[in-house]
Amino acid sequence: MVRESSPGKMTYLCPKIPEECRTGGQYAVPWHLSEPFELVDTVTGMPALEQTAVRACWSPDCLFVQFICEDHHIASDFLNRDDPLYEQDVVELFFDEHGSGTHYFELEVSPRNVVFDARIENDGFGNAARIDKEWNFVGLRTNVHSDAPGRLVYEVQIPACNFDLPFREGLQWRANFYRINENPEGVREYQAWQPTGAVNFHVPAAFGTMVFI
Repeated sequence: MVRESSPGKMTYLCPKIPEECRTGGQYAVPWHLSEPFELVDTVTGMPALEQTAVRACWSPDCLFVQFICEDHHIASDFLNRDDPLYEQDVVELFFDEHGSGTHYFELEVSPRNVVFDARIENDGFGNAARIDKEWNFVGLRTNVHSDAPGRLVYEVQIPACNFDLPFREGLQWRANFYRINENPEGVREYQAWQPTGAVNFHVPAAFGTMVFI
């Protein structure tokens, strides 16, 4: 469920996966239990040209995130971890578990299932002052596939061990979710859950809130 927590800021209620979905340490993720939200143009807040639906859920061990992207033209050439994926098509997640606005995790996944992950230090003015690309998420799992013509599904699994605080009901993070999408003419659209008002995703003041329920 998504609700407005303050003017212009949204809260996403991230549900816990039922224990019966777990078999031998693995989860059959019941995505239907998570309400999706749509990304919008990050500058204008208007509906995106190609739709992106995002949903998330959690277990005591992992956070699970899914992007479903309408995508009739894929621009994706990078092959190596931590390549500049943000120069082409990509989905992105920013998590600030302590709500400081100055330190958060960034994760990007390309249509080729290539990953960029880093710890970010922000100067508080919308600038990533330090990007630590040497750091990697431990045990990260990602998958990208097409389930219909003109549509890509991204699935991300992040173990809880990457975060300072244990996963529990009531836990709150500041977060935002993004997508960069290029059309056949090379024009790029920048999408966000919480619009930043600029072609810049590193605006912690615009982050919404994700609550584990």
